[in-house]
Amino acid sequence: MGLAVCVFCASSSRIDRRYLELAGQAGAELARRGHTLVSGGAQVSCMGAVARAARAGGARTIGVIPQALVSVEISDEDNDELIVTPDMRSRKGEMDRRSDAFLVLPGGIGTLEELFEIWTGRVLGMHDKPLVILDPYGVYDPLRELMVKLSDQGFTRPKIFDAIGWTGSVTEAFDLLEGAPVRIQPTAEDYAEAEP
Repeated sequence: MGLAVCVFCASSSRIDRRYLELAGQAGAELARRGHTLVSGGAQVSCMGAVARAARAGGARTIGVIPQALVSVEISDEDNDELIVTPDMRSRKGEMDRRSDAFLVLPGGIGTLEELFEIWTGRVLGMHDKPLVILDPYGVYDPLRELMVKLSDQGFTRPKIFDAIGWTGSVTEAFDLLEGAPVRIQPTAEDYAEAEP
């Protein structure tokens, strides 16, 4: 039985073509493995590329877009199901509710916001849905370095990287999404304040 995989990715039209190709590869692999796509519901940039490739491979696609962005991001009317939400918060909630796993491709601040919300939920033990970053070009390398530094200095929970997979391979990304995620159960010590 396939997963409903939510893909967070770019909506910018100013990015290098290789990111659109990566989104297309992810959509094709999703379809090949029999999964359903949950996405931001737009035709533009990587959002459109992943949805078109998934549909071309026979996958069901579900798009979720806020009313304010229907004309800006140009909603993808070819989705099997297109949900228009009143705002961004309800968009993210609907995408989360409909998804079994999350794949993050290179993107901007909207993608980062989505990544951090799902990652934080995993670290806090609020859900066990797999989360994987697919980054063959090293876009998120500075982010990874920052998170290591935050962890080393005690600002993040010790098991922050147990909550996420990180790869440059499309195949490995889906292998990680399909695998059993590490179960994270924070203890009271995880919530304790640092020594003064």
